[in-house]
Amino acid sequence: IVWGIPHVFAVFLIVAASGVLNVASIGSVFGKPMYKARAPLSGLLALAMMAGGLAVLAADLGRPDRLIVAMTHFNFKSIFALNMMFYSGFFAIVAAYLVTMMDRSLNGYNKVIGFLAFFWRLALTTATGSIFGFLVARTAYGSALMAPMFIIYSFAYGLAVFLIVQGSMYSWNGLHLDARILARMKNLLAVFVGAALYFTAVMHLTSLYFAKQDAYERFLLLDGGIYTAAFWLGQVLIGGILPLALIFAPGATQTRVIAASVLVVLGGLAQMFVTIVGGQAFPLEMFPGYAVSSTFQDGIVNSYSPVLGEFALGFGGIALAFLIT
Repeated sequence: IVWGIPHVFAVFLIVAASGVLNVASIGSVFGKPMYKARAPLSGLLALAMMAGGLAVLAADLGRPDRLIVAMTHFNFKSIFALNMMFYSGFFAIVAAYLVTMMDRSLNGYNKVIGFLAFFWRLALTTATGSIFGFLVARTAYGSALMAPMFIIYSFAYGLAVFLIVQGSMYSWNGLHLDARILARMKNLLAVFVGAALYFTAVMHLTSLYFAKQDAYERFLLLDGGIYTAAFWLGQVLIGGILPLALIFAPGATQTRVIAASVLVVLGGLAQMFVTIVGGQAFPLEMFPGYAVSSTFQDGIVNSYSPVLGEFALGFGGIALAFLIT
């Protein structure tokens, strides 16, 4: 298993960075004044979380200087090469977007740059989901559903992060969020969380329809040990059902909405763990249609025991995003 806990944190931060920009997009692109006031924080969080996620990936490389090769030699058939362009473009476009928000003399360009940022981040999350969608040798991946599924995940995780940060800032300054604003944002979060559960269900029901996916689906849904637990308890229960119950229970308060957002973030990390680590744990399909056995542990479920340093690296990415913000 070559992508471990650091990649779980890194991909979560990158996906959430794209989604947290949704708040600014609703303000600028769709002209909602309530969200417009929150757009600068949304843009800043997007840059901070993207920096945190990419820092984890860079630090996880045994030889970070090899990045120079990736920057100077492009293989356009590689989804990773395309992602390098999307990440760089994201920094440039969101930075320009922030400038048009903060400098009143450039406000006229805000909507145009806002539209560009909106479509760019959709393309970026599509490319991130496609990293897995294009890996056809892995039974867990190789699906066109990965791209739209990652987009809706990004909406849910990004808004959850935004609500946590906004709630913390209000709390530190002794302020209270307007009840109408809270109601709108919690309902939007519920829509995104519900859509994420829907896409997850469609993904697995589709896989169950294909005979070649049966073994993997049985592994993930029933026999996968920690991966099965992370899926049902982490992704579905903690990241989906409980947040919806907290949001829709009568008399939702800011504390309860933040609690629901924290659960969505925890569920998001569980989802990344199931997708990234669980997907690699299942045996690689070397020769489709044939059983492979050798002394090289072919055809067995791969074991993975993360070390403390991997968790430190992952939390370091979150800490960097927090520090920048």
